Amino acid sequence: MPDRTPDDAEGGARRPDRDTAGPQQAADSDGSALGGPAFTQPILANVLLKERLKERVYATITMLAVVVSLAVGGTANHEDAVWSILGTSVGVWLATFVADQQAHRAVAHRYARSEEFRQMLYTSSPLLLSAVGPLAFTGVSALGLMSLPVAMYTACGVDLAELFAWSTVTGLRMGEGRVAALLAGTADVMIGFGIVMVKVVGGH
Repeated sequence: MPDRTPDDAEGGARRPDRDTAGPQQAADSDGSALGGPAFTQPILANVLLKERLKERVYATITMLAVVVSLAVGGTANHEDAVWSILGTSVGVWLATFVADQQAHRAVAHRYARSEEFRQMLYTSSPLLLSAVGPLAFTGVSALGLMSLPVAMYTACGVDLAELFAWSTVTGLRMGEGRVAALLAGTADVMIGFGIVMVKVVGGH
């Protein structure tokens, strides 16, 4: 019977653990596995939240420019307002969705399917949601409760408040501190308010 050195014995005792460890266990040990629930799911969630917030900021600023133009112009009627708001929201959403599909095809050499498709819808949906407030206030104006310019300015104020809340809450959900989330929300509102003031001062 061949002699075994202490090193051989020690190595033999440890080697089975290394050799028989499954790929998921090996990946979990360093946290680098794509799809490892403990490591990548929070990151994926944060990425989706970040993309959704980016689309929300972009959609709100775009819609603010349209709504203020309707308010300042003073010549639009309710039908014009509805078509302008819907056309902007749907048009920007379609352009973004098509661009996302093209980018996915360029990287993966195929169009998005199943879960990837749902993620695209999730992150781009704020582009459609941005039309809800202005359309609601257009309806209120059509009922005779306020003039259309007042309705549009009110919609701007509501959109800015929603943008602040959306940005702040999303920042907190992504793990930012309260101060950082509040500062980010304030910065987004200031950008949107600047767009409104440029339109108002410019008179268009």
